[in-house]
Amino acid sequence: MTDQAVPAIINLDVPGPVISRHLYGHFAEHLGRCIYDGFYVGEDSDIPNAGGIRLDVVEALRALNIPNLRWPGGCFADEYHWMDGIGPRDRRPAMVNTHWGNVEENNHFGTHEFMALCELLGAEPYISGNVGSGTVREMSDWVEYLTREGDSPMVRLRKANGREEPWRVRFWGLGNEAWGCGGHMSAEQYAAEARRFGTYCRDHGENKLYRIAAGANSDDYAWTETLMKQLGGLGCAYRPAAFMQALSMHYYTIPGTWQDKGDATVFDTGDYYRTMVQAARVDELITGHSAVMDCYDPGRNVGLVLDEWGTWWNVEPGTNPGFLYQQNTLRDALVASVHFDVFHRHADRLVMANIAQTVNVLQAMILTDPGSGALVLTPTYHVFEMNKGHQDAALLRIDLPAGVPDRAVESVRLPTVSMSASRKDGRVLISLSNLDAAETADIELDLRGGALTDVRSRILTSGGLQDHNTPEVPGIVAPRVHEQVKETASGLRVHLPVHSFVTVEGRLA
Repeated sequence: MTDQAVPAIINLDVPGPVISRHLYGHFAEHLGRCIYDGFYVGEDSDIPNAGGIRLDVVEALRALNIPNLRWPGGCFADEYHWMDGIGPRDRRPAMVNTHWGNVEENNHFGTHEFMALCELLGAEPYISGNVGSGTVREMSDWVEYLTREGDSPMVRLRKANGREEPWRVRFWGLGNEAWGCGGHMSAEQYAAEARRFGTYCRDHGENKLYRIAAGANSDDYAWTETLMKQLGGLGCAYRPAAFMQALSMHYYTIPGTWQDKGDATVFDTGDYYRTMVQAARVDELITGHSAVMDCYDPGRNVGLVLDEWGTWWNVEPGTNPGFLYQQNTLRDALVASVHFDVFHRHADRLVMANIAQTVNVLQAMILTDPGSGALVLTPTYHVFEMNKGHQDAALLRIDLPAGVPDRAVESVRLPTVSMSASRKDGRVLISLSNLDAAETADIELDLRGGALTDVRSRILTSGGLQDHNTPEVPGIVAPRVHEQVKETASGLRVHLPVHSFVTVEGRLA
């Protein structure tokens, strides 16, 4: 270990806001091989399944304590008509998925299949309704179909399709990217639509809806302000209107241009550092949108939802450009670890985040091989698994009296050490990332107000930032025991190798 260390003070007895488990949410769109050949293989598949749902995918995601799953899109949500996806599969009308590959969608995976998937996962459903090409009645009927008990037209239809009892579905998205693929609306146009749709999406019985308005792209703070104005006036007397409970934002880490985003596996150190600068920018964006929201909602009654985030690279050579299939390297894992540290710091406003996407699309947890049927856990998957102890835990503030190391990346300084900590059920979890590709780092953890026993540590790293897992070699980037943690008079000293993610967990003494 090096002589110089970064001092970090953690008061173990001063818990902060709770880190919602929903910050570890996921996203599944009818896009490429996410649904078909990802989650859903059909009942006739040789791959073990339950009602067509792939069981090894379910098992892998359950190991993450997956809290929620957003569906059916994305852009697809605003051309999806849910009644086409219910009833006998052989009678469901097909459609063309105009957004993603211009391929035919047979609607074999619909509402009942999605709800069955959520039940297998133990995850809450987050349904995005069709505002772009749908109607208020269509979305209102969907809410009734899923959540109403007793007797009504939609209840009778649900029962005719084999489901007697209603489901519990809290999270509803009022459209998606209304500024773009969801209708190319102005903020004012969309705000009026959100008022209508939100009004007629009713609470049925004990099922209380949490309506999420389609929010801003990246740094469009004016969009956020327009939506906040719709909910009420300025100041401390702010009482949000009942037709929406949260608003969203989207941000993807793209170090290149929209036309040439960069390669998922072929990149140099300069590309890596530019990626990490873009990943770290999520803190600036969440801070900016939160500041706008604070002007109208100082009590923080309205939630902020980052329901699309992750890396976006050029598609893998030889694959359908509309399917957004990309590999996933150690670089992607470090993008995820940095995002989670930011999410934790904003736990008092940020109530949900959904990585894009869960299987076979963009920054996926899981890649499935169409030829062999093999399942690969990506480096990003392992960050989610190593961090799952933060779900519903109380944030512990980390003070850094000497700051952290940084590195010049073109015109900005990139902090190369990132960390966060939390406590729950008598245990503490500390996550630490060293983003530097050339220099190791040591962290001197000054633990106050308590001590840790039964300390265990794991590390995720590899020989190269470009390393990734494949069906042939599935464990190149995988967690292992980290031995370079030692007790000190004030706490712990943790060594961080280059480009590494480390977790330290212990029991409060």
